Amino acid sequence: MSNDPILQTENLSKRFKKRFAVSDLNLEIFRGDIFGFLGPNGAGKSTTIRMLLSLVRPTTGDVRLFGCSVLRERSEALGKVGGIVEKPDFYLYLSAMRNLEIVGALHGGIPRSRIFEVLELVGLKERAFDAVKTYSHGMKQRLGIAQALLNDPELVILDEPTSGLDPQGTKEIRELIRHLARDRSKTVFLSSHLLSEIELVANRMAIINRGNLVVQGRVTELLESGEQRVIIRGKPLARIRTLLASRKSMVQSFRWDGNEFHATVEFRHIPALVRLLVRNGVKIEAVTPRRSLEDYFLSITESSSII
Repeated sequence: MSNDPILQTENLSKRFKKRFAVSDLNLEIFRGDIFGFLGPNGAGKSTTIRMLLSLVRPTTGDVRLFGCSVLRERSEALGKVGGIVEKPDFYLYLSAMRNLEIVGALHGGIPRSRIFEVLELVGLKERAFDAVKTYSHGMKQRLGIAQALLNDPELVILDEPTSGLDPQGTKEIRELIRHLARDRSKTVFLSSHLLSEIELVANRMAIINRGNLVVQGRVTELLESGEQRVIIRGKPLARIRTLLASRKSMVQSFRWDGNEFHATVEFRHIPALVRLLVRNGVKIEAVTPRRSLEDYFLSITESSSII
């Protein structure tokens, strides 16, 4: 992975009448990233992606892809990019092969060998000549990714690719995204409203809410930064309470909630806290870190209304 940003947004904004769907958004995605783009439904994720792909013109700001302005050098900027926005659409009565041939014609013609290659990559080669109407939802999502890969892009932009999938379908898409980055040298920009999905595949991420950037950085650093809420279950309860109260340098605060303690602890102190409890005879049933970023994201999600 290099330090070259291949996608940058520069004070990117989009206003619909009096409402800003995206406001002064500044993102940097580097070559080799799986970049998670998080936000509750209605946060402005799809509008942002539409601007990245030049499907919607920004009100202000710009997008730079591979050093080229999408506004001024559209063809050159988008030549190495493939993407799907929201739910991919197909001619349901036609086969996957024919659908991709039609899309390929928009790229100036794609050899049938390349279509077979991308269908094999997404696990649909054996169903290439079946009508898309016979496909499951997960298969249609994978066909959408195949469509985005037709021109062998360096950057793949995926908008909620696991939306509506069952656990098996979600796992298949997750493994495909990892394969694209690890084995196919693709940079992946992945939009989602699920922190757990982004945590499993992304190395860098950003959270937006109501069109504004909330936080951006490496996933591991964001998840481990600052204070953490730790849920502690064990016995005897009185001893746990005493130990938590006696370690104010380690435990910022704690409270009793039904049958468990909720303690606020810096991430680096969690192992020492567990050792302290065990050493003092506490029979621990569970110690569950609740990451500050997860709490923060959930608070955004739960407090947001449809915009």
